Amino acid sequence: MHYRRPSRVSVVAAGLTALAVLGLVGCDSDTDAAESAASSGPSVIAPGEPGEANRTLSAEEAEQRRAEDDSPNSADVDYARMMIEHHAQALEMTDLVPDRAESPKIVKLAERIAAAQDPEIKAMKGWLKSHGKAERDHGHGHDHATMPGMATQAQLKQLRAADGKAFDQLFLTLMITHHQGAITMATEVKGEGNNIRIEEMADDVVAQQTSEINRMRNLL
Repeated sequence: MHYRRPSRVSVVAAGLTALAVLGLVGCDSDTDAAESAASSGPSVIAPGEPGEANRTLSAEEAEQRRAEDDSPNSADVDYARMMIEHHAQALEMTDLVPDRAESPKIVKLAERIAAAQDPEIKAMKGWLKSHGKAERDHGHGHDHATMPGMATQAQLKQLRAADGKAFDQLFLTLMITHHQGAITMATEVKGEGNNIRIEEMADDVVAQQTSEINRMRNLL
């Protein structure tokens, strides 16, 4: 019996096949690693307690930590206090509508605004109380003029003196500006605050008052 030596072509083909298999295995490993890294998300450095080293958290751990620790900061408290006063002025303006407005649409609009903002005032007062905060910071009171959208005393006096169509136009003008100011305040606290409940209330303000601004512009 004669031993038949493998041809050079067969040896080369076998070698290429082995390399291809190894390449596929390597690709699968790289893909698994990439998918694992993508699913875990970017890491976050969390400051340690005094005397302890910083910790590296996954994106999921960082999000969970934020959800567990949403203790209010000064921006949350200031927002609640200022928005109580801001809403109170809106109610002061809507109280004038039944006796002075000409358009039934303005009357209905004022009722909608009051129905939305009165419960929000109560909710923010309740939130402050639950966190042991006074409704007013007596040491650092908020000047109405510094709050976005607040009507001046002169403008309120003019509104009280107006009647009929003139009242309707002035009411809409002042209330649109008032709502825009509330949206500005709500947007700011969403970026600066830490408490989830305040963020939820700010979201409600943005959604509700954006809708009402559009409705008021159609009435001008």
